[in-house]
Amino acid sequence: MVQFVLDILPPILQKIPYSTFFIFGIAALVALLTTLVNRLLTDPEKAKTVRKEVNEWNRELREAQRNKDKKTIEKLMKKQKYVMQLQTRMMWQSMKVSLLFLIPLLLMWQILGGFFSGVSIAYFPGIGSDLPIPLFSYSLIWWYLLCSLLFGTTFSHVFGLTEVSE
Repeated sequence: MVQFVLDILPPILQKIPYSTFFIFGIAALVALLTTLVNRLLTDPEKAKTVRKEVNEWNRELREAQRNKDKKTIEKLMKKQKYVMQLQTRMMWQSMKVSLLFLIPLLLMWQILGGFFSGVSIAYFPGIGSDLPIPLFSYSLIWWYLLCSLLFGTTFSHVFGLTEVSE
């Protein structure tokens, strides 16, 4: 399967700027798919309410600790188990999408890593196509990360999963 995909990808995609736009497009597509699935599997309004409640509890606890208000700290600590359950439910909601996309993303990285092995993907202004970072000098990783963050954030706002004010 992997070899089949590697055989059908045109070699021109291994040259800048084609490689740059190809990874840009893949990052956009993956971010759009994950955002749509996230939107379908989660309730953004409920998540917003839970986030607000957890943040409020944390703020009150920090304030009580700063003021050394033992009574309020004790009262808030009684609610800690409930808050932890809320956080666990929120985390599970976001993990559903990650688990759903884990295998396809690993397969995609196997294919991209093989196809772009030893190839520069993008030219970073002022740095060049090879980044001087020992572990991540491979521009595929950085370019995909940058594009993925851009599209993931944009689509999350567009589909109402997060708000600009948060």
